[in-house]
Amino acid sequence: MAGSAATELEVAGRTVRVSNPDKIYFPQRGFTKLDVVNYYLAVGDGILRALFERPTTLERWPGGVVEGAKLSTRGDHTGDAFYQKRIPTRGVPPWIETAEIKFPSGRTADELCPGDLTHVAWAAQLGTIVFHPWPVRRSDVDSPDEMRIDLDPQPGTDFADAVTVAGEVHALLDELGWVGYPKTSGGRGVHIYVRIAPQWSFTQVRRGVIAFAREVERRRPDLATTKWWKEERGERIFMDYNQMARDRTIACAYSLRANPRATASTPVTWDELTRVEPNDFTLDTVQERFAKIGDPHASIDDVHHDITPLLEWAERDDRAGDGDMPYPPDHPKMPGEPPRVQPSRKNPKNWENTD
Repeated sequence: MAGSAATELEVAGRTVRVSNPDKIYFPQRGFTKLDVVNYYLAVGDGILRALFERPTTLERWPGGVVEGAKLSTRGDHTGDAFYQKRIPTRGVPPWIETAEIKFPSGRTADELCPGDLTHVAWAAQLGTIVFHPWPVRRSDVDSPDEMRIDLDPQPGTDFADAVTVAGEVHALLDELGWVGYPKTSGGRGVHIYVRIAPQWSFTQVRRGVIAFAREVERRRPDLATTKWWKEERGERIFMDYNQMARDRTIACAYSLRANPRATASTPVTWDELTRVEPNDFTLDTVQERFAKIGDPHASIDDVHHDITPLLEWAERDDRAGDGDMPYPPDHPKMPGEPPRVQPSRKNPKNWENTD
């Protein structure tokens, strides 16, 4: 069956052509490709604030988020959807801006680097559902200006538990005199962003986040954990410090998520965080909310904090025997990193029972 006729949209002084605009992208909700593009235009100021001049990985679902569709992984490239780190080699308008980033392997890529809302609309026309920006700007791609605290519920915990831990994060930020900006993840988790001065490397910022997370863990050991190995986390909220490792990204503020409900990762105030449910924030409700109240993250770029206190905490922890922690498996072995071996696998008792 032939697709619907293309439509053209005027965005930021340019024309963006949307092919097959009536194609269903979220069958459970009946949302089309054009609905997705129009959503991103409706929350334009907010998502551009999250993406502006940031190298951005695109999570593309060109066939829509349909039942049975799966996302390709590093080891399996046969999925219906995929991550696109390198800008396409064909069909790219001359005005598209990019930035060169370096992966942990040392290889490089030119990623989309939005300078205006046209870039977002163009990516959505390609089937981009989720936007994954790096925590850096094009002006210095090796020095993060955004500290990301990712609160990830583990089995036996839920969004309410993540909110409780977020309250501890908020209290600690207040003690530092820092401003944090919370948002829903679009799932069960909570993300908290803190703007920092772009003066430190990925390694230093990651160490600072580890030190911050350990301090929260000390205050709520019953509910917060920094344990990398799942077998050690228990029914607690994992504070995923590795989201600050190079080439690790989080769905940005106002990004849709690839699930049947078409939820969106949505900025909220600290007061709201204790009252909301993540499933309340979807493609249709978020644009209505944005039109009504604007962006709770509107002031996020007003202050950039100095992470020196966190680096001092990291040195203190190191002296106490709490040094670095494991990196993601796709990273090369890093200086000072402990062995990447599950605790159960390095237990001599287990070795004795191995054939």
